[in-house]
Amino acid sequence: MSSGVGVAQSVLDTFQELKIGKKHKYIIFGLSADNTEIVVSKTNTDTNYETFLAELPENECRWAIYDLEYNKGEGIRNKLLFITWSPDDAKIKQKMLFASSKEALRRSLVGIATEIQGTDYSEVAYESVLEKATRQTH
Repeated sequence: MSSGVGVAQSVLDTFQELKIGKKHKYIIFGLSADNTEIVVSKTNTDTNYETFLAELPENECRWAIYDLEYNKGEGIRNKLLFITWSPDDAKIKQKMLFASSKEALRRSLVGIATEIQGTDYSEVAYESVLEKATRQTH
């Protein structure tokens, strides 16, 4: 089911800046004030994962792209994570709109390695995210 919400061109441009230009460590996306378009809410170059977590509101939904860098003994690797943040305390209507709009955003962002769903901070904690991102499923 699609919500009819569009993806702003700035979303695609900012994603390319992160993916190709490494100009951002993460991007947080939200909805425009009139709920018709997915827009960039925030970008940051801070490499501290805790800084990223602090940007996720306790009771509002967001999407994010995080450029995860890790070393599991085979050298430094990077994976782009697509994070859907839908906290338990968010309003039901907002959760439904974000859920139905997710696919439009996800399809427009090419090159995502791992998808993470979070309803509370434990689900998006660094250790949890690292474990999901590095799980070998191939």
